[in-house]
Amino acid sequence: MRQGDKTGEESPVEFTCGALFSGIGGFCLGFEQAQFATRWAVEFDEHAARTYGANLDHVRLLEKSVEAVTVAGDALEPVDVLHAGFPCQSFSQAGEKRGFDDPRGQLFFEIIRLIGEFGKNRPKVLVLENAPFLRYGEGGAWFLQLERAIRKAGYWFGPANCAELTTNELTELPQQRTRLYMVALCMSTFRSGRFDFPSEQNATPKDMRRWVDFDGSVDKEYYLPAENRYFDMISKTVTDRECLYQLRKYEVRAKERGVCPTLTANMGLGGHNVPFIMNCQGLRKLTEYECLNLQGFPEGFQFPQDVPRAKRYVQVGNAVSVPMAKLIADRVRSRLLEEVK
Repeated sequence: MRQGDKTGEESPVEFTCGALFSGIGGFCLGFEQAQFATRWAVEFDEHAARTYGANLDHVRLLEKSVEAVTVAGDALEPVDVLHAGFPCQSFSQAGEKRGFDDPRGQLFFEIIRLIGEFGKNRPKVLVLENAPFLRYGEGGAWFLQLERAIRKAGYWFGPANCAELTTNELTELPQQRTRLYMVALCMSTFRSGRFDFPSEQNATPKDMRRWVDFDGSVDKEYYLPAENRYFDMISKTVTDRECLYQLRKYEVRAKERGVCPTLTANMGLGGHNVPFIMNCQGLRKLTEYECLNLQGFPEGFQFPQDVPRAKRYVQVGNAVSVPMAKLIADRVRSRLLEEVK
């Protein structure tokens, strides 16, 4: 499984991947850091696609709904791995819990459709990410429906192929973010569905100053005016200026030092869920770039100037944490090297 060059040195085998619901590229960046080559990506949201294209311009990006994508019509190249963080609003415990009765939840079946269109060239590995409550909704009926669809598509898949992974427990990032990761292995490629998820705990204490500028000054738009109805509510709660504070509906939650709350897609919209800090300049929310840092995006990743700030927060909250994606990708690569001849 190793390809030699003229000097006799071995070079890594190149595996390829494709992305559905790519967002701004968290999954893609993590897999590329694990030596996967991204052949194509699909993203419908125009602002997310703009950010993706500005940072991963080497990837063929299809800016269209996954429902409008076809393997033949869009000339999708077969890939070793297909990853997809399909919409989670339908499966979130905090949402309406409509599951597959929600049109957004039904988009999962577009993944299954496209796998079928690849035929014998279907991806060897399927990697999915979603809300943890997907496993338990409707008394487990959501997960059972998903499991049956994946198995029918020709993949080893069951409860053992799922894991709820928390970012600050497994990576150097301080974000307390728990997501459900699912890995299915093609029956025609693998002899079993065995997959070992990352489990090594990263117990290194997190210094939040690596990701957040507690002392510097930023644009005035990030500061909460004293006359804002939430200003007193949050500022009166601040007892430690090295900590983050989060407004959740009408409650302020203080996180301990070295811990960031889950960054959500509705950050910056109406004031809720935004992490705040207090310093000598005032009370401010984290900038979108600090949030990018807390999601593990690489230095140099940029938002295009024409992407509105509110949309930037949405994109960060919807993203897959890059270091977590790399951990999964490393395990996928190892599993491929075990059995792919």
